Amino acid sequence: MTTGKINVSVENIFPLIKKFLYSDHEIFLRELVSNGTDATLKLKHLISIGEAKVEYGNPIIAIKIDKEGKKIHIIDQGLGMTADEVEKYINQVAFSGAEEFLDKYKDSAKDSGIIGHFGLGFYSAFMVAEKVEIITKSYKDEPAAHWTCDGSPEFTLEPADKTSRGTEIILHIAEDSLEFLEDSKISGLLNKYNKFMPIPIKFGTRTETLPKPEDAPEDYVNETVEIDNIINNPNPAWTKQPSELSDEDYKNFYRELYPMQFEEPLFHIHLNVDYPFNLTGILYFPKLGTDMQIQKDKIQLYQNQVYVTDNVEGIVPEFLTMLKGVIDSPDIPLNVSRSGLQADGAVKKISNYITRKVADKLKSLFNENRADFEAKWNDIKIVLEYGMLSEEKFYEKAGAFVLYPTVDDTYFTLDELKEKLKENQTDKDGKLVVLYAGNKDAQHSYIEAAKDKGYEVLLLDSPIISHLIQKIENDNSGLTFVRVDSDHIDNLIKKEENTISRLSDDEKAALKTSLEAYIPKAYSVQLEAMDSQAAPFIITQPEFMRRMKEMSQTGGGGMFGMGNMPEMYNLVVNTNSDLASSILNTEDKTHQEHLVKQALDLAKLSQNLLKGEALTAFVKRSFEMIK
Repeated sequence: MTTGKINVSVENIFPLIKKFLYSDHEIFLRELVSNGTDATLKLKHLISIGEAKVEYGNPIIAIKIDKEGKKIHIIDQGLGMTADEVEKYINQVAFSGAEEFLDKYKDSAKDSGIIGHFGLGFYSAFMVAEKVEIITKSYKDEPAAHWTCDGSPEFTLEPADKTSRGTEIILHIAEDSLEFLEDSKISGLLNKYNKFMPIPIKFGTRTETLPKPEDAPEDYVNETVEIDNIINNPNPAWTKQPSELSDEDYKNFYRELYPMQFEEPLFHIHLNVDYPFNLTGILYFPKLGTDMQIQKDKIQLYQNQVYVTDNVEGIVPEFLTMLKGVIDSPDIPLNVSRSGLQADGAVKKISNYITRKVADKLKSLFNENRADFEAKWNDIKIVLEYGMLSEEKFYEKAGAFVLYPTVDDTYFTLDELKEKLKENQTDKDGKLVVLYAGNKDAQHSYIEAAKDKGYEVLLLDSPIISHLIQKIENDNSGLTFVRVDSDHIDNLIKKEENTISRLSDDEKAALKTSLEAYIPKAYSVQLEAMDSQAAPFIITQPEFMRRMKEMSQTGGGGMFGMGNMPEMYNLVVNTNSDLASSILNTEDKTHQEHLVKQALDLAKLSQNLLKGEALTAFVKRSFEMIK
């Protein structure tokens, strides 16, 4: 037996590892199982190139809990180590790296999320163990070795009687970490971090009853056998080629990722690239609707099938974090802080690639089955509209598949829309006017007025639509979006002909004075000569002010504090209506007031603005009028 001191000058390296390197103690299991996986895959490679003359077999990684002895065993059948390799890799390389690292970064390491750096993955064991043993036998024909360390720089290294290839790590669990001796705790961690690792992981056994033989006697008792409980799927869908997978395979994998999710995904996007970086993965579009407060952190990030995090900010473009799925890349530098990650050039390329790949897939889905794409539009539009606003590269490609639905459930791309509207909805100044509603029910009367003119009305009801149409207008000169309730229909798309007013200028001035005596100051009175059959009073919201307010409320808009401004309305009065003449000509001021208030309340009712006490008074007044 040899004893020695690990060659470091920092005497308290273990407390420093425990304190600074790992803020989350549970990842010790991930690190040790990952090391076992690496050792197994390296052996497979050496056999494949003829360097190792041994049988690979069907290796597994086994996790065992000895609750009474307060020990956890992690056993692999990988390439193992000789005594010299233990001395080199465990005592020298890892610890010299650890000392150098701690000396340089110990003030900031905890916040950096350092994992598995400079061979430190193995030493994460000391976060939960007061003593660690390694019993290992190399695939080379050399004696097994037994290394022991009690969490100080002292160690012992002696021969062992292990005869099978591979490494067994024994953790003597510290008193402050006894929770890790519970089966449920270890099972949960393996399921979280190692669910898709490429080598089968055994944790415990399960009992299975053998089928009864056909010639069994009456009193035959079914035999039971103990079967290794393999807790992982070593060959998850994202590691395969898309040509190997059916739609059902993708759906089954979605259920495997999200066993508590009962709704099927709408469609998937399989990522697979090996140049200029390595990245694989599958992203799923769940049903999203128009809710911006969707739970994020549903995409899982892996490094070589080892789970790392579900916070993919900086790697996946922001607008796609509302999706679900998996991304796996050995090229993502996980050993740096998030700010460093976001500044990393390789990561930016990965983010750009994902954006491009998603856009290409959406385009092909649209082209292959437009009817199906249209049917799913309302469930995916919030992601795509957000992507157009936040990612310029996505915006450039989005014209090929982003849709603009009408209130009658027909769908147009922007180019199709321009072609469809140019003849009928171009105003006298040559500007193409796109009419839209935000709510079919609330704006029904305005929609009908527009349709009576033969105009198309879009239904744009996303919370970020004001931002998006602003961007589209900026990029398309001669195009403007106007909500149908922002003015009366003749003003929305101004043509050459003007309707002549029945009232003279003096009569209009007198009418306006009478109206303003009874109309609240929140309404700006606007007299317009319209068709005599049009509504006498119409409440509208000025497009610019309403849009700026909406944009301010959902972030942006360029005008500080507009989100808190009160709503502003115009009251458009049709000077050619019989009601306008009656209000002007009545001598009875009380009757005049009743006419104005009743008409205003009817206009408010059509805009869903009549509520509470005002609604009660209106109903009471209306019943009085029909007695």
